[in-house]
Amino acid sequence: MPNEIPESQAICNEVSRSAIFIVATISSGLDPAAKVREWCGDIAALVRSVGTRAPSGGLSCVCGFGSDAWDTLFGAPRPALLHPFRDIGEGNRRALGTPGDILLHIRADHMDLCFELASQLLGPLCDAVTVVDEVHGFRYFDMRDMVGFVDGTENPRGSSADQFTLITDDPGFEGGSYVLVQKYLHDMDGWNALSVEAQERIIGRKKLSNVELDAAVKPSCSHSSLTTITENGEEVKIVRDNMPFGRLGAGEFGTYFIGYARSPSPIEQMLQNMFIGRPPGNYDRLLDYSRAVTGGLFFVPSADLLESLANREAPTVTTAIEQQPDKSSPVEPRHDGSLIIGSLKGMSQHE
Repeated sequence: MPNEIPESQAICNEVSRSAIFIVATISSGLDPAAKVREWCGDIAALVRSVGTRAPSGGLSCVCGFGSDAWDTLFGAPRPALLHPFRDIGEGNRRALGTPGDILLHIRADHMDLCFELASQLLGPLCDAVTVVDEVHGFRYFDMRDMVGFVDGTENPRGSSADQFTLITDDPGFEGGSYVLVQKYLHDMDGWNALSVEAQERIIGRKKLSNVELDAAVKPSCSHSSLTTITENGEEVKIVRDNMPFGRLGAGEFGTYFIGYARSPSPIEQMLQNMFIGRPPGNYDRLLDYSRAVTGGLFFVPSADLLESLANREAPTVTTAIEQQPDKSSPVEPRHDGSLIIGSLKGMSQHE
């Protein structure tokens, strides 16, 4: 009888009304790493403790680790497909990796639950980590993104979601998943200056009804066309749980993209199609109005593995060094910590 897949973290939960996305880096030294390892065993208990205060609130948390962090914290063995975020594109149209060792994806129907859990999770870590990005997301009307279109329409549901997100063929890491996150800022003045029909051609769907445009009229450079991936005639799906966010006083309007899959490959292929084009040059015209300012790839261990990581022995210095990726490789450059958040004015515009 085949072994059952370990229980996963709350990857495929229903879309919530509120979310907090936290990306943190781990301080250097042995003590911070030891503190983070110990903390892994407390995450589930903290989620339960806060969640029982409002049982109908749907509180959950997913915790993931970046490639360098895995080597520093846990060493070998490591997830087979985990690697640093790979930059794609150039100039204004670029998906870039930014610093991040730990990802927390906290969801609930009420922001107070998200905020309380985030506080309880970060409190024990103290100066062992530094939060480098924190985004508070909200559901926007009928699950629309900041540019006004319904988001996540093609998400797989139920057992199909598990099929596309949970690892089954990497011994020791079954029930885990990979998650890629990006923070996008939108040029809302430029976007809103477009006609609804022009916006629909860029997205590939009707704005009001959310019905996909007919293949005869939908451009091959539309967002929905370029983010559809097929293998052997079958569509390969991911689970998205994107959230809008914004700061009115700062004129900041954005979408936090988060995608889960059993391999990073389909999400990376989507980004390749969007930022480079399929074929090259036939890029996603939404990127004329949206700029990715962060990027990170993380491995999400199963719930069982996450708790057991608290007891993992610290890797030896030699092991950690041997596991580090070759930072001289041009396909996986590292960045200095700047979120590179700049004005979207002056970008080329296409309808």
